[in-house]
Parts: sequence; C-alpha cells; structure tokens
Amino acid sequence: MHYSVTFPDKTVRYLLNSRFSYLKELAEPSECIIITDSNVVRIYAALFKPFKAVISIPSGEENKTTDCVLNIIRQLLEHEAHRKTYIVGVGGGLVTDITGTVASLYMRGVKFGYVPTSLLGMVDAAIGGKNGVNYKQQKNLLGTFNQPEFILFDTDFLNTLPAEEWSNGFAEVIKYACLFDKKLFDELAENDICFYKNNKAALTSLINKCVDWKNKIVLADERESGRRKLLNFGHTVGHAIETVHNIPHGHAVALGMLIACKLSEGYGLDKAVFRQLKTLLEKYELPTEINTDTNKLMSVISMDKKRTKKGVDFILLKETGNAYIQHTELEQIKNTIEEFTNAGNS
Repeated sequence: MHYSVTFPDKTVRYLLNSRFSYLKELAEPSECIIITDSNVVRIYAALFKPFKAVISIPSGEENKTTDCVLNIIRQLLEHEAHRKTYIVGVGGGLVTDITGTVASLYMRGVKFGYVPTSLLGMVDAAIGGKNGVNYKQQKNLLGTFNQPEFILFDTDFLNTLPAEEWSNGFAEVIKYACLFDKKLFDELAENDICFYKNNKAALTSLINKCVDWKNKIVLADERESGRRKLLNFGHTVGHAIETVHNIPHGHAVALGMLIACKLSEGYGLDKAVFRQLKTLLEKYELPTEINTDTNKLMSVISMDKKRTKKGVDFILLKETGNAYIQHTELEQIKNTIEEFTNAGNS
C-alpha cells in the first residue's frame, strides 16, 4: 500500500511496511519529536534514538484528556519545538488522537504524521483526520479535523500486540463489513484471528480494504455532515458502554453493533443478521452480552455529539453491507438497550 489521497487542503501519503525510513525524505530526525505511550517506548525504545526527543504518555483511555495535551505542549516548549518541527505519533488510537490534537493546537498548527502500532489504529483510528480528547463523560468532545501528512503502516508492530488488542481491532474490521462489504463479512466468517496473525498477505489485504473503505467515505464527507456518519455504526451506544463500564473501545463497539441491529429490526432488518453478527463477534473473541444500567448509558448518549433536541442520528442496517442514517428518539434507543439486556442478549 503506497499511495496518496488528496483532500481539499492536504495530501496524505499512505505507506505500508516503511517504518521510519520515510521520515528522512521529510525532515531531519533531529527535527522530529515522537509522541508515544509507555508500552511502545518500552518495547521499541531503540527505534527512537535518532530523533530529537521522545514524549511518552501513560497508556490507557483515562489519559486521553486535556491535561495530557497541556503536558505534551509544555514538553514541546522545553524541547524548543518550532513551526518546522515534525511531530510523529507512534502508537494506538490514544496516541494518534492526542498527537493530532496537539499538532493542530501548537503554534496554530505544525506538521504531523502517524505510525499506528495497533490493528485498531491501522484500520480505523489513525485514518480520516479526526483528532480529539475526552472531556468529562464525553468521548472526543474536544478536538479538530486535521489530516496528517502521512501514515506509515508496518504490520511487524503487530507481532507484540496483546491478544485482547487483536480482538479490539477486529471489531472495527467487522464494522466495515457490516456497513459496506458483505463479501468481507463472509471472508471473516470463514477465518479467525489466528488465520490473520499467521498469514501476512491476508492481513495486509484486510488492512488495505479497511483503509480504502474509510478513505472513500472521508473523501466524500470529510467534516461528517452526511455520509461519514455511517462510520459511527455501533459507536453511539458503544461509546456510552465504553465510558460507563471502562472496557476496550472495540469490545464496546461490538455490543453497540448488536444493539444497532436490534434497533434495525424495528425498521425491517431480517433477524438472521443479528444472529450472524453475534456468531462472528464471538468468533473474534468479542463480547456479545452485557449487564448494564440503562439510565447511566442514556445519560451519556443524551449528550452525544450527534444529538438534537429529540434524538440522535443513529446508524442502522437494511441488510449486511447496506447501512443508512435514521434519526432516532432517545426513548426508542433506551427501550432497545433494555430489550437487548433483559432478553439475555439472544
């Protein structure tokens, strides 16, 4: 995967298996500052030696805060970062979201790029130009739309990925299949995590498909005024579950997709889709049941960024591979969550 995608004000370069060699074409390593997390820097410290500085942040979604952003900005000042300094985020979605936010704010904007090290980062989080941090109970409430200069994909980073993070990433892969690609859904049903772990060509092809799908949608609607909202399938309730239960993003999205299917059934979706999705999620070691406090979830959903006075733009399925946007009242969402939970999620 070596290609460029041109947005109205920027061209983003996508390169597979380039790791850091590409940076030499952009800037001297002595003018690049790495932002990463404590896990990545512990495993890959040797890779960062040529660079001007490394800013390490604690891993974990609870650290995706305005305080973290301000702490990084303080360190950028200490390292005398200027407008020609390149900021490179190396890590999962936490790191790339924070890097994009910091780079958009510092000196009103400096160049930045991403090296995602997780499957979720490679197929979703690093792509699309959305940058943000959490505020109080709201995911990514503060942030920017700003495309990186480049994204380097190196699947060798996945060799050290914990098992839970493979499942976490596959939730987003399954999301693309549900939204746009029945053929991909069937491919995933024929395989499992071990297959993709042990088959680099298949894994590379899978990442390519996800990147292509996301780029097509983002190119059509970069600022999420219409079609890009489809990418929120499973996320409206999923973000609330993630916040209330403090579980990994992909695990929460898996549950959110099932609840979205339940809601879709009221608009004509075949009930077999729910069963097929549940089977697929279980195959990729993702949760399909949860005991929750619906009122707590609704308190988060009621402040969702896509909310209006009466409801939320919710992403539903007509069938596998065919999604649409349906403005849905909060009471209807609440009833569906309760139905999903009380029925034993079956």
